[in-house]
Amino acid sequence: MSRIALTRGDMTRKHLRRQYVPIGTTIGASLLVLLPFVVSGPYVPDFGYLAFISWRLLRPEMWTAKTSLGLGFFDDLVSGQPLGQSMALWTITLLILDFIESRAVFRDFWMDWLLASFLILFHTAGAWLVGLMMGSFVQFHVVWPQLALSILAYPVIARIVVLLDRWRLTR
Repeated sequence: MSRIALTRGDMTRKHLRRQYVPIGTTIGASLLVLLPFVVSGPYVPDFGYLAFISWRLLRPEMWTAKTSLGLGFFDDLVSGQPLGQSMALWTITLLILDFIESRAVFRDFWMDWLLASFLILFHTAGAWLVGLMMGSFVQFHVVWPQLALSILAYPVIARIVVLLDRWRLTR
């Protein structure tokens, strides 16, 4: 039997799903750093950041620059980065995206991938620079594999985000 109108409980679940699925998936992607992967170098992409920019490129109206402060703070706490690193880099990311989208005439998948590649390079270079200021003397060529894997992982993460967005908006 199909219903024409939703019940109050259905409306509440629908509202919660619309509001909290993007935040929950970004937090869940940030929590992936807690899985026991053992690698000899920086090869694992920052899945929290990839989910963050995927949601932002898919739904630009959903998040403001203030949202990145809370999500970046959580990512800093979970990943063990210096407190404020992700907060600053994610906020700057949203400001860059707002600036580009105010001037862009059109966007397609390839343009999003190019933009995401630039943002991933910005985030990786920013994290490397913060590490350098904190006393780490690692050459930038050491993070090239992580940079390449992050750029190649973006379409997969973006596809997962699109599927989650379709589920989020269903009845």
